Amino acid sequence: MDRDAILAKVIEVVDDTLSLGEDVTLSEDTNLKELGADSFDLLELVTALEDEFGIQMADESVGQIVTIGQVVDGIAAAQ
Repeated sequence: MDRDAILAKVIEVVDDTLSLGEDVTLSEDTNLKELGADSFDLLELVTALEDEFGIQMADESVGQIVTIGQVVDGIAAAQ
């Protein structure tokens, strides 16, 4: 799966998991914490992404995720 396809799917999962409204525009530079995501939300998001992409993200890397672009990079590296 190429990076653009991963990005599109990650944005879809982030939107669904965090229950964002239609007025929120997500991009590679979107800061997840600025969306109001707390540590529980991030854990739920990582679990959804692991299920969606069939990967396992390292626990250490999860705490370092800030932007959607970093999520995409982590998924691309794990595939």
